[in-house]
Amino acid sequence: MLVDHDISPSQARNLERATGAEVLDRTAVILAIFQRHARSREARLQVEIARLAYLAPRLRESGAGKDRQGGGIGAKGAGESQLEIDRRKVRDRIAELRRELQAIEKDAATRRRRRSTQPTVAIVGYTNAGKSSIMRALTGSDLLVADQLFATLDTTVRALQPETKPRILLSDTVGFIKKLPHDLVASFRSTLEEAREAALLLHIVDAADPAFPGQIAVTEQVLAEIDAAGAPRLLVLNKSDKLEEARRIELAQEYPRALVLSAKSTADIARLREHIVEFFERQMVEDELLVPYADLRVMGEIHASCRVLTESYDEAGTRLRVRGPREVVARLRAGL
Repeated sequence: MLVDHDISPSQARNLERATGAEVLDRTAVILAIFQRHARSREARLQVEIARLAYLAPRLRESGAGKDRQGGGIGAKGAGESQLEIDRRKVRDRIAELRRELQAIEKDAATRRRRRSTQPTVAIVGYTNAGKSSIMRALTGSDLLVADQLFATLDTTVRALQPETKPRILLSDTVGFIKKLPHDLVASFRSTLEEAREAALLLHIVDAADPAFPGQIAVTEQVLAEIDAAGAPRLLVLNKSDKLEEARRIELAQEYPRALVLSAKSTADIARLREHIVEFFERQMVEDELLVPYADLRVMGEIHASCRVLTESYDEAGTRLRVRGPREVVARLRAGL
C-alpha cells in the first residue's frame, strides 16, 4: 500500500494492521527509487545517509527494545535496551558515512573551483523532464537517457559541442520532485552546488505534462532552498514533439521568454545552443595582453580560457587581442 504523503511510524503500523499489507509512504518510495539508481560512490553514500535518517525514528515500531541487557558492575540496574543499541548503531553509521562523504565532497569542491574560471551551465528541473536528453544533445555525450523518475543522480560535466572559445561547461543535476524529502535535499546539497555556482541555469520543463506549471513552482522552491533562486536562467519547454501546433503557439505566447523545443530536434538543439553562447558572449570583454617572452607559461592558460582574436610579436613580447569573461581577463592582466 502506497501513501502519497509522509506518515508517522504509528500511522504506518495502524494502516498495516487495518489492511494487512505493507505500507510505504512517499519518502520510502522516493528513497527506494534513489537507492536503485545510485551508481557512483557519492550518490550511494548520499542515499544511504538519507535512508538511515528515515529509518532511525521508525526503529521503535519494529518491536525491538523490550528485552534489556544486563547493565553496570554487578548487573545493578538495567543497561541499554536493544532499541537504544540499534539507534546508536544507526547514529554511528550515519556519522561514519558523513565523514566519508565529506572527503568526496571536498574533492568535488576542488574540481568546481578549478572550473570556476570557465563559463558554466547547470541543467535543472523536475524529474523526467528530459534534462539528460538535452545534456546529451548539447554535448554529444553518452549519458543514460530513460523515461523514468530519477534516472540521473550523479553530476556529470561535459563541454558544449561544437566547442567554443572559451569552453562552455554543462552539468546535469538530480531531478526535483514535489515534497522532496528534506534529508535527501540535505544529502544531495553537494551535488546541487553545481546549480548554485553556475553562471546560467537551464530550467527544463516537460511541456507535454499537464501538471508542468506546478512542477515549475517545485523547481523554483528547491532552487530557493539551495540559495540559487537569484541565478540567471533560461526556461526550456521541452517535448514539444508531443504537442499539437496550436498548443506550441499558445505556450510561446504564455511564456514569451522561454524556448519551446524538442530534444529530439537537431534544429531546436542548435537554437538552444545559440541562446547559451549568446548569453555568455554578452558578458565577455575584449582586451589586449602583452605576454613577455620570459612569461610564456601563461600562453596556454590564455588560449584555454579566452578567445584569441589576434596575435603579434615585437621586442617586448607577444601581444594578444583576447575576448573572454571579464573576471578571467582581469585576472590574466593582473598576473602579467
